[in-house]
Amino acid sequence: MGISISSKQLDYEIIVKTGDVKGAGTDANVYISLIDEQGRKSREISLDCTWRDDFEKGNTDSFKVRNVPQLGEIKKIELWRDSKGLNDDWFVEWIKVRPLRKLAMKGSNNNKGNSKNKAAENELKYGIPFPCNRWIKEHIKFIFKKYDACLPQFDDCKQQRKEELERKREQYCFQEKAPGLPRQVKKCPPEESFSNDYKWDITARKVKLLAQRKITKMTSSYWQKLEDLCNVYRGPFSIPYGYHNWKSDEHFGRQRLRGVTPNLIKLCAEIPQKLAVTEDMLEPFLDGLSLQDALAKKSIYIVDLKVLHNLQCPHSREICAPIALFHAKRDGRLMPIAIQLFQEPAEDNPVFMPNDPKYTWMLAKMYYNNADAAVHQACTHLGFTHMIGETICVAVNRELSPSHPVYRLLAPHFLYLVAINSLALEKLVSPGGWIDVTMTMGVRGLFEILRNTWREWELNSEGDLPNDLKDRGVDDTEALIDYPYRDDAILIHKAIHNYVKEVITFYYPRDDMLVTDYELQSWGKCLVDKEKGCCVKGVPGNGKFENKEDLVQVLTSLIFLSSVGHASANFNQYDEYAFPPNYPAILRGKIPRTKVPLTEKDIIAHLPSKDTTLSIMVVTKILSDRGTNGLGDFEVQYLYEPEAVAAVERFREELKKISMIIEERNKARAVPYPYLDPKEVPNAISI
Repeated sequence: MGISISSKQLDYEIIVKTGDVKGAGTDANVYISLIDEQGRKSREISLDCTWRDDFEKGNTDSFKVRNVPQLGEIKKIELWRDSKGLNDDWFVEWIKVRPLRKLAMKGSNNNKGNSKNKAAENELKYGIPFPCNRWIKEHIKFIFKKYDACLPQFDDCKQQRKEELERKREQYCFQEKAPGLPRQVKKCPPEESFSNDYKWDITARKVKLLAQRKITKMTSSYWQKLEDLCNVYRGPFSIPYGYHNWKSDEHFGRQRLRGVTPNLIKLCAEIPQKLAVTEDMLEPFLDGLSLQDALAKKSIYIVDLKVLHNLQCPHSREICAPIALFHAKRDGRLMPIAIQLFQEPAEDNPVFMPNDPKYTWMLAKMYYNNADAAVHQACTHLGFTHMIGETICVAVNRELSPSHPVYRLLAPHFLYLVAINSLALEKLVSPGGWIDVTMTMGVRGLFEILRNTWREWELNSEGDLPNDLKDRGVDDTEALIDYPYRDDAILIHKAIHNYVKEVITFYYPRDDMLVTDYELQSWGKCLVDKEKGCCVKGVPGNGKFENKEDLVQVLTSLIFLSSVGHASANFNQYDEYAFPPNYPAILRGKIPRTKVPLTEKDIIAHLPSKDTTLSIMVVTKILSDRGTNGLGDFEVQYLYEPEAVAAVERFREELKKISMIIEERNKARAVPYPYLDPKEVPNAISI
């Protein structure tokens, strides 16, 4: 790439990328100085093009400058602005400095062997990168280093770093918005806001979808027959997967392994006393095995939703707290063999079984799924992806400088998280909101479920995929053959682990560098702080990081929860919820207390109204849409060191291989599981 004759006298091209966040642009006067490796500084350079509106949100502006004394390699820049103009806030994503004199002399060195040589060529061609990812405050001179990833103990701008963190702590304040729940940010900071609010405006999108989908003439508020539901699925609403399969026991078992709560099922080592079953009751469903043989062969699995015991729901609604047993057959199918809808054995709490009257068994499964849906939205979805992610995000911004490598590693996985959480609390999880109207538990019940579960949740157990699978006894691929969530998730978890390990090893070649990293240690302390921090249990070393392995485990878990964990809980919601009999968010009537034979009419009588059904369809349709890029395809680049960039590239290549493996698996599966194909897993929780 050469330069024209008219530009021979030019010294540098300075390229500025204004961030794509709400209110990022500025009308202020902007100035920059260049600093070389010997500390020599250029004059103050005004970045202004008189015929152009510079520094608009999301724009990239280029400025070619002359009359800058010959400097050595540019290692730092000094950037500042004044307060001119009505809109003087300015969020800068990056600045690149392109030395035009060196470009004119290009060709003396053709080394292309390693990542550093490739980086040098790119810098000559595209400019030396100075990542910013910050709001530039008026009249404050910011120093940015090349690549801008530096441990605090080695930073020669310690005072700037300290003052910046002090300002960020004023914006990122913890608040416990409901007693006993994970702490969130008090108010959504500007840099967390959506760049295009309309895309995430749930209310506006709901109105638009409702306009596109007009239910055929309603003669009543409630469904009269199951076939009538099919008339709803038109326009933007495809027929959900559950519509075709909801009656089958095979599908009900499959929901435990590939539905929205694939993290609840456990190996059953012995039948709990509170479950009123006998060997004689169960053995007809065990393919000729005795109960003891089935337990010994690890073919009996259990889900116990005891967290719902005595849960108080609004408007006199009832929810059960079921225990269910499943049998893993030799052909890989997982079949339900017993459902007890309440925790304590009693005459009016029978154990429902597959040989009960058809519709009686069907209604028992529906009430089980109604309870499962409550745990899904409270814990698997909201609590242990959205809210865990936010509390960690607040801690990161309070304790780690944007120049910290760990900040830069985690930042892509927090994109729009705080904004969507703020929106969700306002529109969905609020008194009278979507949860209150469309889910049996209501908002009060949701918070109570999450509160009771958050007390026990640990990062190195439930929050760590390999440990979670082992603790639940579901890591044996020969005992539990067809478990798509486990088999796909473990591949991506390993890729994330390898990527994180490579990046962390580069920035921390020795363990003692972790110990002397006072920002990292403050972040670890904040993670476990019960009084003023995140109150996360199960952090290795109780938050004191002394070796790379512990740090890698924590970071891997956080990235996994923010990407794969959320994808598995979120993106199949429409397929599960949109046909109410398949996975009912809310049911009317009384929970069955006897095995009296029922009819299809009885099933229909328990379904939600037509309006409620449509509301469930619309919101789960919105929530099932993907708002950001696939994993590894980061919307914003944070890592610029050649070694770190190479690690990102290897991560992407590994994810491509995993995507091909999962595509082949889905061709062979009886029912495809597309939700954890890396192309379909977003980087962050942005919906």
